Amino acid sequence: MPRTALITGAAGGIGRVVAARFVADGYRVVGVDVADPGLDGVAYCRADVTNPTEVSDAVRAAAPEGGAVDVLVACAGVTEGRPLHLTTTQEWNAVLEANLGSVFLCVREVLPGMISAGSGRVIAIGSVLHKTAAPGLPAYAAAKGAVAALTRQLAVDYGQYGISFVTISPGWVGTPATESRLDGAGDLERLRQSNPLGILGSPEQVAAAVLFAASPDAALLNGSEMVLDGGASAVSPASLLRDAHRQRMGLPPL
Repeated sequence: MPRTALITGAAGGIGRVVAARFVADGYRVVGVDVADPGLDGVAYCRADVTNPTEVSDAVRAAAPEGGAVDVLVACAGVTEGRPLHLTTTQEWNAVLEANLGSVFLCVREVLPGMISAGSGRVIAIGSVLHKTAAPGLPAYAAAKGAVAALTRQLAVDYGQYGISFVTISPGWVGTPATESRLDGAGDLERLRQSNPLGILGSPEQVAAAVLFAASPDAALLNGSEMVLDGGASAVSPASLLRDAHRQRMGLPPL
């Protein structure tokens, strides 16, 4: 019997590719989103992941008759915000609900089945922007930092039941959402040059990491955070902005 993977945000740039990879790997996949990802082999379940009732219905659809979800991948989220002094309470709460509250709701619903089964994997998509902040995203950074902390805590609390938790935190990834924030090819090139590898991440690379985290080979991966940014968070900004430093690194001037 195939294992069941529940993917939230399955219509998004990363979530859609993750769902397709799980289908290709032989999983029974249930994609949860407010829009249909339109993927062969993915059973679509429309749900707002900030709504407790809709999340509960989605999990029941994925694991009927008291069964268990084998893998939960929490991809759903929004990258929105503005400087804190301009952020309303409603805006703050909306970003935290979408990026952190949704993880809480989904994990809470799948845990009873996983506990009964004595196994399970929960993989949350985080962001390096809680490590190296970008201007104007205070609620987003706070939420993604909390997601990483939450998975560490849950790894301690539920490891005894054979359930493991991991956060996968990408840097800049080439998705339509990323491209909508760029000002032409110059910005894209600067993103590529902002890490030692000189590349921009792809949804396929993130999906490959997610699939590994769900595999038996990753049995010891628990309570940790996988950072997928090409080394960008390890580099001093000065080494990227000053031509003399860039020359020593073998990088072209900006």
